[in-house]
Amino acid sequence: MKITLLISCIDQKGIISKVTDFIHQKEGNITYLDQYVERDKKKFFMRLECEFNKTHFELMPFKNNFKKNISDIFNFSFNIFDNNTKKKMAIFVSKYEHCLYDILSRYKSGELNIEIPFIISNHIELKIISNLFEIPFYHIPHSKKNKDQAQNFQIKLLNKYKIDFIVLARYMQIIGKKITNQYQNNIINIHHSFLPAFAGAKPYHSAFERGVKVIGATSHYVVNELDAGPIIEQSTRRVSHLNSIEDLINKGKDLEKIVLSRAIKIHTQNKVLVSNNKTIIFS
Repeated sequence: MKITLLISCIDQKGIISKVTDFIHQKEGNITYLDQYVERDKKKFFMRLECEFNKTHFELMPFKNNFKKNISDIFNFSFNIFDNNTKKKMAIFVSKYEHCLYDILSRYKSGELNIEIPFIISNHIELKIISNLFEIPFYHIPHSKKNKDQAQNFQIKLLNKYKIDFIVLARYMQIIGKKITNQYQNNIINIHHSFLPAFAGAKPYHSAFERGVKVIGATSHYVVNELDAGPIIEQSTRRVSHLNSIEDLINKGKDLEKIVLSRAIKIHTQNKVLVSNNKTIIFS
């Protein structure tokens, strides 16, 4: 069995040796270890992968034992993940199809080690894509008049299928606080990197008029404040006066697909620790 251990705490002596000794005593073999210290805040972060050959190894007793004998003593937060268990990911999408096609293509090819129990959309147009990939599709209209009802239906589905995290593949609605609070640091969004300079319905048109020289895309965790969550992944591409608005839009879509897929991989591989409103991304 292979597990990943994520740790964050106040920096102090002996953390690494105590953790590695504990794993050694449990007959575990460490295959990866990386750590980082935020000097100004004196905070310590560590990611560790290890494997156990014992057939009778059980994750929950190991986790409870680790908490009692290590984490409670050093007063740190930790998460332990079973590397053989696929995370369940729900997709929220509106009318833009490029990110949805990309995610589902990578999923079907085995590039993304996840399960996708369903897709939620506030429009019906992309149901044809879910049918093509044989994934259940739920059309949940979302407006100011029915936002509470829509959110309650979404939560019902999320709980029913025991969803681990959510991906907003260009979902053009604000996620309700009940969901963001339940899925803290487990909702991934994607958008162009013009915010807040070129906000609104046609950011590429505004950017074109200003003659931008770089476009980009940003993937981040969702918090209650719009587009203000911890950043997971970003990328940029050079453009010039020779590029049309259509060129900017197409290049932007390509970046969005790439950046979102990278963020999903980083998240599913348990490589992210959040410190306040920034992320620590391990290799």
